[in-house]
Amino acid sequence: MKAVRIHEHGGVDKLRYEEAENPRISSPNEVIVKLRAASVNHIDIWVRLGATGIAIPMPHILGGDGAGVICDVGGEVNNVKPGDAVSVRGLRARALPLVDAASVTNIGSGLAVTDNGPPDRAIAETIVTGRVVAALHGKRGEVNENCFPIPAGMSFAEAAAFPLVFVTVWRMLITNARLKPGETILIIGIGGGVASAALQVAKKIGANVIVTSGSDEKLELAKKYGAAHTINHREKDFAQEVRALTENRGVDVVLDCVAGEVWQKSLTALARGGRLVTCGATAGGSPETDLTPIFTKHLQIFGSTLGSRDEFRHLLSFMAVAEIKLIIDQVFPLSEAAAAQRRMEEAKQFGKIVLQISD
Repeated sequence: MKAVRIHEHGGVDKLRYEEAENPRISSPNEVIVKLRAASVNHIDIWVRLGATGIAIPMPHILGGDGAGVICDVGGEVNNVKPGDAVSVRGLRARALPLVDAASVTNIGSGLAVTDNGPPDRAIAETIVTGRVVAALHGKRGEVNENCFPIPAGMSFAEAAAFPLVFVTVWRMLITNARLKPGETILIIGIGGGVASAALQVAKKIGANVIVTSGSDEKLELAKKYGAAHTINHREKDFAQEVRALTENRGVDVVLDCVAGEVWQKSLTALARGGRLVTCGATAGGSPETDLTPIFTKHLQIFGSTLGSRDEFRHLLSFMAVAEIKLIIDQVFPLSEAAAAQRRMEEAKQFGKIVLQISD
C-alpha cells in the first residue's frame, strides 16, 4: 500500500510518498480501516519538524484523523464490521498524550486501530496507545469507540476533517469557557481548522462572533459563515477595536491559538470575568505577559488538547442537531501531501485541508 512517511525530521522535502507494509490484525480488539480521506493538522507539521520533543520510531507515518471503510476486524470487535463506512475519532501522535483518549499517528491508504498497543507495535499507518473501549451505542467495556458511523450527509472528506478540530473546539468553548447564547467571543486568526470550527459552533449556540485576520479575503469568508464583526489585525489594534465594538466592555471569551505578540492583546480584549481558551501557539509559546489584567479583571485561562470520549459523544449529538456543514478548504491527492502541508504552513487555508485516498 501507499503511505506518506518521514525517515528523518525536517521540511516538507522530508515527506515521502512510498510503499509501506499493509497493516495486519494482531489482537482481537483491532480493526483495520481502508481510508478514503485523511485531514491535515498542525500536529503533522510539528511532528515532521521534530518540534514536539518526543522521540518517534522511523520511518514514521504522519496524520491525525481519517474516514474510510472497515476491511477487517478482530474476533472481539462487535460494534463495527467489514464494509461499514466509518470516521476515525480525532486521534493524534504520542507527542500530546491525553487522559481518556487513544493516541494515533496515521496518514496512508489503510489504518489499524489497536488496543493498548505500545509504539513499537505500529503496523503501517498506525501507532496506538491507551485504551480503545466502548462502542458508540454500547456500554463501557466493549471495543473500538475510535471508529463510529459517518454522520448522515457527510462525505468521506468531511468525515475525515471534523473529529480532531471539533472535539478540540468543544472542550475549549463548551466544557472550559462555558460559552453561552448572547455572549461575545473573539477568535484570533480566522482561517485554520480550529478557528473556523469555533466560528461555526459559536454561531450555532447563539454567540456573537468577532474575528481577526491579516487577510481581507479570509475576513470576507468569515462574514459569509456568520461573523458579526471582522478586524484586520495587520491594519488595526484589535484590542482597541474590540473595546470600541463592545462599548469599552470587552468580550466574554477569546480563542487564541496564536499567542506570541498577540497574547497580551487577547488578555486586554477580555471583559471582567472573561475566559481565554487556547490549544496552540503558532506565533510563539513564550509570550511576554503582564499579569495585572489577569487578577484585576478575574480572568480565567484554559489550555487544552482534544477532548474526552464523553465530550465527543456530546459533540456528535450537537452535530446531528445543528447540521453544521464542514468547511473544506482544499482537497489534495495523497501523493501531494507535501503541497497540502506547505499550504498549511503558509497559512493560506480557510477551513480544513484534506488528503483524498483512492479506492
